[in-house]
Order: sequence, then C-alpha cells, then structure tokens
Amino acid sequence: MLPGLPLVCRASKWKLSLWKSAQDRIYCQRHARQFLLGTVVHSLALKWTKAPSGTIIHTPVFNSAPAFGDKVAVIDGSGKYSYKQLYCSSLGLAGRINTALNSDFGSLEGNRISFMCANDSSYTVALWAAWMSGGTAVPLYQEHPLSELEDIISDSQTSLLVAGCSYAEILEPVAKRLGLPCLTLPPTAELCNLSDEDYQEKEIPITDWAGRPAMIVYTGGTTGTPKGVLHTFNSIQAMVQCLVSEWAWHSRDVILHAVPLNHLYGIVNKLLCPLSVGATCVMLPDFQPQQVWETLLGSKPPMVTVFMAMPTVYSELIRYYDQHYTENFVKEFIKVLYKDRIRLTVSGSDALPLAVLERWKKITGRNLLECYGLTEIGVALSSPLKGPHLPGAIGLPLPNVEVQIIRDLDTGFTPSVDNDQNTQQTEGQLLVRGPSVFKEYWNRPEETRQSFTADGWFKTGDRVVCIDGVYWLMGHTSVDGIQSGIHMVNTLKMEQSLLAHRDIRDVAVIGIPQMGSWGEDIIIAVQLENDQIVNLPKLKKWARDSVVPYNIPKILVQMDKLPRNHMGKINKKDLLLCIETGILSNHSPSGKKHKRRGNTKD
Repeated sequence: MLPGLPLVCRASKWKLSLWKSAQDRIYCQRHARQFLLGTVVHSLALKWTKAPSGTIIHTPVFNSAPAFGDKVAVIDGSGKYSYKQLYCSSLGLAGRINTALNSDFGSLEGNRISFMCANDSSYTVALWAAWMSGGTAVPLYQEHPLSELEDIISDSQTSLLVAGCSYAEILEPVAKRLGLPCLTLPPTAELCNLSDEDYQEKEIPITDWAGRPAMIVYTGGTTGTPKGVLHTFNSIQAMVQCLVSEWAWHSRDVILHAVPLNHLYGIVNKLLCPLSVGATCVMLPDFQPQQVWETLLGSKPPMVTVFMAMPTVYSELIRYYDQHYTENFVKEFIKVLYKDRIRLTVSGSDALPLAVLERWKKITGRNLLECYGLTEIGVALSSPLKGPHLPGAIGLPLPNVEVQIIRDLDTGFTPSVDNDQNTQQTEGQLLVRGPSVFKEYWNRPEETRQSFTADGWFKTGDRVVCIDGVYWLMGHTSVDGIQSGIHMVNTLKMEQSLLAHRDIRDVAVIGIPQMGSWGEDIIIAVQLENDQIVNLPKLKKWARDSVVPYNIPKILVQMDKLPRNHMGKINKKDLLLCIETGILSNHSPSGKKHKRRGNTKD
C-alpha cells in the first residue's frame, strides 16, 4: 500500500482494467542515437501556439500581491500565508533593512542583501524585502561550507545579512567576523510580527525598476570558479512572463516545492512564476521521497497540479516507488490519479537520462517536459506544453529568445543555424540572445566580455545538435568532451547509456590524460545500487551492446556517492581531483599511470 495515503482501493470500486488506455502504448525510443538519426522531426510540426508578448512588465512580482489579498500564497510546515500577509511582512522587514543601513525607506541604490532562509514563507519575505528596500538580493545556500559563504558575501560586497530563524547560528558569527549588520527573522509561524503600521501605508519610491539590479545568483562551479551572475528586474521579469505564458500558469495552480531555492531554476520557475499569477506554493523543508509522493497524491486540499525538479530527484522518486509501491492495483491507482491531477511536470537544471524519462512516463502516464537553461539566461529552450513530445529533446527556443549554433568560435562569428533557418542537421556551440540574458558577472568585467560575442550573443559553452528545428543537448564543451586517440567521445551520451545498467545508480564519465600517450583515457565513476558488484570486464562486455568500441571505458572507479553541486549537477572538477589523487598513489586498474591535469578553466 501507499504509506500515509488515504486510499480506498477495493477492487469492486475501482475498475482498474478500464483504466488502461492508449496512452500507455505511446512510443518511447530506447536508443537516443537511433532516434536522432531515424526520426523525421519536422513532420511533427513542433511550434509555440502563442505569439510572444512584445511588452515586458518590469515591476517586481510583489507588486501584484495586494491584488490577490487573502488568497493563499504559501503553505509550509508552520501554516498558510496569504499574499497580503507576505506583502505586509516584507514591507516591515524592508523598513528594518533600511533602518539598519541608515537609509530612507526604499532608498538603497542596489546594496547587496544576502539572505539564508528555509524552504518556507520566510524565503519569499526576505527576497521581497530586499527588493522593497532598494537592494539587490543574494541568496545563500545552507549546505555551503562557511569558507564558501564568506567568499560569496565578500565577493558580492554585501551590506547586510538576513538570517532565517534556524540559520542565525550560522550567519551571526559570519556577520561579526566581517563587520556586517545581521537581521534575524522570527520563527516562520510568527512572520506576521514583522508587519509594522509605520510602513503599511508607505509607497515604495522606486519607479525605474527595469534596469535596476535585482539579484546576484552564484553559479554552481561545475566548470570553473563560482561567479556571481547579476540579473536586472528586466531579465527576471522577461523569464517570468515568458514561462507564465508558455507553460500556462494560472491562479488555480498549486506547485510543490521540494528542493533548495538558491538557484535560478527554483527561484524563477518554481516561486516567482506562480506568485506572479496568484497561484499557491506548497513548500516542503527538504526532499524526502515518501513525503513528496504523499503530497503529490494526497487528498488534502489544495491538491498539487504542478511539479518541477531535477533529474536526480526523479531518479530517487522512481527508486522509492519501486521499493514501496509493488502491488499492481496501487500502481494503477497512482498512474490514473497522477495523470488526472498533475497537469505539468518539468525536469530542468541538468540533462535528463532517457531511462528516467521513460520510467516516469510508465509510472505516471505523464511526459516529463524537458527544458534547457543556465543561471545566466534562465530557461531558453523548452518542449512545448501541448503537442508532440520528443524523448531526449530540449525542445525549441522560447518566444523572445534568439539562438545561434556556431561550429567554431575561434575562426570568427559564422552562424550555421538560427531561429528562422530550417536546417536539416547542425551541431555546434549554442549562443543565446534576448531580454532574459544576464547583465554581467559581478566584478568580473573581463570574464563578462569574453562570454559574449562582439554583437551581444552569450556563449553558453554547451554543444547542441539541431535536427529540423528541434534541439538536443550534447554536453558542455569544457567537461563533456574527451579526446581519446583520434576520437572525440561524448560523455553525456555515454552516461545516458550506462544508466540503463540495472546495477548502476549514478554515473559520471571523465577523461584523464595518458602519460606519454595520445589523448585521454576514459574513466567511469559509478555509484551502485545496494549490495551490487560491477567489475570492469563485465561492464565492458555489457557496454559493447550500447556503446561504440572507442567509447569503452578503460578505468572503473566505484564510489559511495558522486560529488554534486547545489543544483544536483555532478561536479566533474571535484570528481577528477578525487580520482586523480587515488590514481597518483596507486596503479590504475588498466595498469597505466597518469599525469595530473591542470586546472579546469570556466
């Protein structure tokens, strides 16, 4: 049975045999390579159904809150909070921020306000208050070590810290060491105590929102040193308005939060979008598979209609499902209920393994809508909400987003495909331009300059292939390509194939330079399912059925857990250091010794 769920599953009541329908037989391609080569994509006529809006409303999301009044905005472990309550609490905190910095209400000139809050109503209050005070919000991640927190606070030139009640013991000592003021919030259940009549009647004096700095979000550091990405209210609102339109957000929606809110995917897609239309956010303190399943399928109103997460979250939900929901009638119940109730399920922040996509479809009867985005640009490409879904594709450019594919930036800016061209097949680095693109890397003018072409295209560093107008992610140019002999190995494809192995729970493929040899040796690092054993000869034999010969790995490293950043992406820099340290002190399984690779550049 489903733990904790109020299910009535009597066979006489539920006619399970009637629930099997044509959607269970929808085609799911198992071999992405064959699918790419063998499918006539343009015949499916993928396109956006709505014309892009030419007008961006530059004012922050909180400006809409008074119109939603007593409607429930957030539900968390301490209760329900209306839009009015969040707005009034944010005004009160903004006043306290201005007072602490000896400034008039709303008069800060973009001063950085760093905050650390739980996944609950306090997060929204801190974010809105930073903006209402005239400041620039800098979200901090609870799991970062103190040294990294101090680096971010110092790099962003933070003027004031805001600590959620449970994080005061972390931030207050940091503030003292750095000589900064720190405001500690009351417990989430008492956030209304922040409301102050002195500020309730005050109008925020800011009118020129568009070009003002809104937020500095630090990158995950998977391809280099974390950098502060500065977004203006113009770019933030461009993201919000586009996704609200294309993913059909409305006030009746209820989204479930179960992952940290320190990255753009969570902040914009999962918080600002629903709050901009008067929807409701159900916020869990952290990710627990059982709690997520129970909330998604529970009968207590308001019932969830939207869920968004990273591929690793979906993998864990599938694993919990397989372990606990074993009876056929329970599986059928979940499938029918989920398909009837959840209108939108999105996977983002990292490449979605095809095996996960197919398994989720089988479990829930719903496609995982795939999208592509970065901290610097928000979501730029997405599969359409309505229309054909191509497994493994990241879709097509969103309205108001321009894209180019460049084969070789070193030889000059020579576009090979853009939004308007109907090229059969083109592969190269993806460039993006549009109103959602960030302004700059904070205090890094040279890196900002190098990240754009002369005419304003942002270099994503990601390789994509465009087939008949639909885009497929091939990996990052700096970490997902290995030169092995005369062959260039796509590690993203290899990882997708290896995840189909029943004993592999998580996997990463990297290259390490060979001593006195040509190119790099292919290393796979695996996290196995419980009590499973996989050795290199058996894995090589298995891989020959799905991996081309020159992609067969030479070294296998088993790990308890692969290093991931706060967005759930595998940190291949850290992984490489771990593996190199081991290899330098011992002979590798292939009998070769390897030289140490230099520092990875961004």
